[in-house]
Amino acid sequence: MNNKLSKIKRTAVFLAGIAAASIPTMALADWSIRALGTLGGTISEAYDINNSGQVVGSYGTIGNYRAFITGPNGAGMSDLGTLGGKNSIATGINDSGQVVGSSSLGYFRTHAFITGPNGGGMNDLGFLSVHPGENNDFEYSEAFAINNSGQVAGTDGGEPYITAFITGTNGIGLNGFTRFDQWNYSSASGINDSGQVTGYLMNGTENLTRPFITGPNGTGITVLENLGGSYSNANSINNAGQVVGGSYLAGDTVYHAFITGPNGVGTTDLLDGQGGAFSYATDINDSGQVVGYLSTTDGGNSFLFSNNEMTDLSLLPAVIGAGWTNVVAQAINNNGQIVGYGKFHGHTEAFLLSPFPVPEPQTYAMLLAGLGLMGFMAHRRKVSAA
Repeated sequence: MNNKLSKIKRTAVFLAGIAAASIPTMALADWSIRALGTLGGTISEAYDINNSGQVVGSYGTIGNYRAFITGPNGAGMSDLGTLGGKNSIATGINDSGQVVGSSSLGYFRTHAFITGPNGGGMNDLGFLSVHPGENNDFEYSEAFAINNSGQVAGTDGGEPYITAFITGTNGIGLNGFTRFDQWNYSSASGINDSGQVTGYLMNGTENLTRPFITGPNGTGITVLENLGGSYSNANSINNAGQVVGGSYLAGDTVYHAFITGPNGVGTTDLLDGQGGAFSYATDINDSGQVVGYLSTTDGGNSFLFSNNEMTDLSLLPAVIGAGWTNVVAQAINNNGQIVGYGKFHGHTEAFLLSPFPVPEPQTYAMLLAGLGLMGFMAHRRKVSAA
């Protein structure tokens, strides 16, 4: 016990010195990384997390995969089942644990789904139209995101065009977006609690894509600024309407992560024009923290962008110490918990990466005073027992 107390004291003094140097909060965070398991499969990947730390994704083997959900803080992985076919994947979760994704129903049929709270019961969201194929017509829809009212955003792959959709509360009613000016395809990837949807619009003739944002409940579409290239895509939106994604710069040789201001106003290059690095942003929380992927000539890994600083997640001591490599960050919640997947013990596995912010300097003073009091009381007990 005395050795442990001494170690805590030394650690507290050391960290207090760091805090006094005014390093940004996230740089002062301790982290833990948790392997979420594979439910007997060979791989698992996590795609979203809610504010209680429930995680969703897929597990299984190559070509055979099933959707999963965990309990709070990534505890206990459970199979969500399918809509009757072989495969399913979970891509979004809200704070009540309602999950969305897509599932096969059988030959040439894949439908978006929604569950009840905490992943209970998988319900078919249906599809908008049949897509004619060379040999067989097929039905195809995918759900990618859900807000706390149960409104779902996703994409329908039917005729005549690939179309973004939004539903009503608790997944009721599949409402496709109408064509917008010259854009004949649309795909939705994110939705916030007011029902603002983001994703991309595509002009198939000119091979151009642009990110978009809607108004509340999916009404009205605004094409967002990009970083100057012909291809750009939005991946996520927070409750302030900030959108993140990726865009080619002018010349279409370099692809960079971007972030917008509230309600999609103004687009900023997260790399601030740095060279030939390739990057894209996958998610943003309500504090404006962003996760994504950054690749350079020396390799690449996932990043956390917070307080205007970029942190390479692969270099965190917790990640290195546990033996993780090739980490891919997919989502971040309002507590700063990050989920994704990486290489772990020779296979691909879902992870939960959780920060533990270091206290402010005044907290260290209280901690040290408390430890001193504990030491004094321990000494008194020893004297009394003598």
